[in-house]
Amino acid sequence: MQANGIEKSKIHILVDIIEYVTNSVVSKTIILKTTGKISIMAIDSGKELSGKISPFDTFIQIIEGTAEVVIDDQSNILHTGQGIIIPAHASNIIRSIGRFKMLSTVIKSGYEEGTL
Repeated sequence: MQANGIEKSKIHILVDIIEYVTNSVVSKTIILKTTGKISIMAIDSGKELSGKISPFDTFIQIIEGTAEVVIDDQSNILHTGQGIIIPAHASNIIRSIGRFKMLSTVIKSGYEEGTL
């Protein structure tokens, strides 16, 4: 059975779930629940995601390529296999350095329990 286009109880190769489209940002939801969302994105050279401020922490993991993640005006260069947490309420921009693919995870519950 599939949910959001991703088959459950099956092994997936993350970089193969989504393909690049020239001059575009492509996104596919893997899991969408009221408590959070996991999505995968393929971002072509010269493209960026900007201006988004989330009320929740967001974990970004680069699964192919290299990207610049700017959090509150501080630049971070991430390569394949690296990840970073964008804090809730922080301004952020995610820019391509060549083409790249990333996994984005937002957890909306647990804030009432504090942070680790």
